[in-house]
Amino acid sequence: MDRKVKKFSKNGLLSSLLVLVILLTSFMPVWAEEMEFPDVSLWAIGELNEGERYGIYPIEWYYDSFREEISQERLEELLDGTAKKIEALELSKKADFEPIPYEATSTRGDVIKRLYNILAQYEFSVGDSPVDYMKERGILIGTLNGLELDKPCTTEQAVIFATRLILDTYNQLQVGSKGLAWKVEHNGNIIYFLGSIHVGSSDIYPLSQRLIQAFNESDALIVEANLLDQLDGIDYFLRKAIYQDGTTLEDHISKETYEKLMKIFEMYQIPVEIYNYFKPWSIANDLIVIAMTDSENLQEGAQSADLGIDMYFLSNAMLAQKPIIELEGLKYQADLFDGLSAETQEEYLNSIIDSILEPKVEETTYSANILDEWLTQWKNGDIEGFTNSYRSSTDESEEDEFSNMLFGQRDKDMTEKIVEFLESEQKGVYFVVVGAGHLTEDDTILDQLAEKGYKVEVLE
Repeated sequence: MDRKVKKFSKNGLLSSLLVLVILLTSFMPVWAEEMEFPDVSLWAIGELNEGERYGIYPIEWYYDSFREEISQERLEELLDGTAKKIEALELSKKADFEPIPYEATSTRGDVIKRLYNILAQYEFSVGDSPVDYMKERGILIGTLNGLELDKPCTTEQAVIFATRLILDTYNQLQVGSKGLAWKVEHNGNIIYFLGSIHVGSSDIYPLSQRLIQAFNESDALIVEANLLDQLDGIDYFLRKAIYQDGTTLEDHISKETYEKLMKIFEMYQIPVEIYNYFKPWSIANDLIVIAMTDSENLQEGAQSADLGIDMYFLSNAMLAQKPIIELEGLKYQADLFDGLSAETQEEYLNSIIDSILEPKVEETTYSANILDEWLTQWKNGDIEGFTNSYRSSTDESEEDEFSNMLFGQRDKDMTEKIVEFLESEQKGVYFVVVGAGHLTEDDTILDQLAEKGYKVEVLE
């Protein structure tokens, strides 16, 4: 392969970004004294899985009176979040708009009116009746007892109404995120490819109907690693990530590196007593997500990872009971990092630490801007723009242990597995989500498929 990642010791922040679009390995444990269970209705789980990615309400609500009457404070927060998602569409506002009158209550009818007013202020066909419009669009469905407009609206119901309104509006305008998507068809088999950055933001949701349609018609979801494999994969990952011989991190890295890391732990409120047993590569992977997403702690970093495209489709596949197939798996990816030499692991960790403690102003600005740029290009389906930007962030250089781990044999192995699906006599449709670097770099998966004679098309 002609292009390699710039050696991370020279450019920590940028290389952190490159890792985010190449490899999904970060596992952020949340250490809690008690396990909490969300107070949600079974019928609502699918729509809540969609709505929580819009950033219109905090998921902490799930654990606090979620199925009880919504407070005015919560309602205002939800309405404000919904208004921002609609405002992002940049529709023209009506010059003579007058909102439908409502009472300052928390009834289902009042919530419907206030959500309707958010959309009705724009040049968008909504009719004259909030109830009629919401019923027609499937936003207000009602219960066995009717619409119950005078009944108190629970937080759960209000969130569902807002989620449906946003999704329906984006779908009507056909403005959902397009992603970096391709299609390969051969021998009666169809494979959809979607490149992921592995972390995301609420700005890239909802996704386009075309992407959702491709996913829905697929027989299985194919990913690098199934992060929802709680029974085996994560357990193995943790065993590899943690020292098993009674030693700690302090025994394996230099005093200078350890002292700098302690500053990072304090900065991000990372529990030293637990993380001191983790290996350098594992800590570095978690720090990448926290630093690159500008998170203040582990929990915020984990939330950014949850907003990634991989987790979105993994959770949807689980809810739809759609089979999930791994190209590599958590075991494979853990072994990749754990197989790095002690010197390379410490160098990798140091590059992330230094980029956080002593960031170069120009590098920090560039890295922050380029992540936003990549997410915007992903949202717009700008494959050419993303590819050019990504490739300009890599450099022709001598091969090193780290870049060889990220690319090389991994892409060949994944390509061969995909070929098996294309050549299979058992016809099927598959939806593949892998790091965008595996689809846009030179000589990676799509290039190798094209070289083998398969026709690769951009998914329109």
